[in-house]
Amino acid sequence: MSDMNTTGAGSKVPILIGAVVALTGASIYSFMQISELKTQLAETREMIEQEVGKVNESSQTSTKSTRQSVDALKEQLEEARRQAAALAGEARVAAAKHADELAAKLEVAQQQQAVQTAKVAESVTQVSQQVTAVNDATNTNKEKIGAVSTEVASVRSQAEQTKAELQKTIADLTSTKGDLGIQSGLIATNSKELAALRELGERVYTEFRLAKAKTAQKVGDLQIRLTKTDPKKNKYTVEVIADDKLVEKKDKTANEPVQFLVGRATAPYELVVNEVKKDLIVGYVSAPKVRAAR
Repeated sequence: MSDMNTTGAGSKVPILIGAVVALTGASIYSFMQISELKTQLAETREMIEQEVGKVNESSQTSTKSTRQSVDALKEQLEEARRQAAALAGEARVAAAKHADELAAKLEVAQQQQAVQTAKVAESVTQVSQQVTAVNDATNTNKEKIGAVSTEVASVRSQAEQTKAELQKTIADLTSTKGDLGIQSGLIATNSKELAALRELGERVYTEFRLAKAKTAQKVGDLQIRLTKTDPKKNKYTVEVIADDKLVEKKDKTANEPVQFLVGRATAPYELVVNEVKKDLIVGYVSAPKVRAAR
């Protein structure tokens, strides 16, 4: 198999499929986060609007009450001073003292009014900061939505491209009879084609690189031992243990489906070697989805 273990076009297909799946999952997760963020923003905005209403109502009531107290004290002070000016002797002294007391109360009331005004201004500033924070969060949310939309569009484009590549690859695959005379399924000659077969999901595929050895190696449900290779003629010989029976497959050719009936299965297991090298074969075993009773 010339590109079974390279990073060529064949290896890009399963990587792209994984990337599409990962990006799709990430996009779904991002949309969920954005939906939750929208809800939080709406709740925060509602809380701020309620707080603004409370602050306005409280400040208006407090300011009105303080202003009324200050105005009343001013009127009382002016009246006391007029009376003091109109009186003589001890009465004038008493009236002046009363006027001084009213002036002191007025000063205290004006200080309280200044403090109340400062508190209202501070509350308004805090609310303004909260509103700014909500607006910033909203803008960030919009940017995230835009980024996710772009990402989703990219995922869709990649998915469509991958689907088109797989369909073209599958259309190029061939089917032939195996060495048991049973019509084989589609045969993959490289990793790209094998990825396309896996995408179909009709059978289970197990890849292998098998070196010449004294003992058999497990590949899927089979035990395989490579006994001979002829790279010039692209032929090989293996011993296969299938269904507890040892079978020799002699002088088989690359990309030839070598078949085994396991148990009571009507669909055969197939061994396909794509590359024949010196004392090494590279290929895959194809097994039915529904395994036979052993």
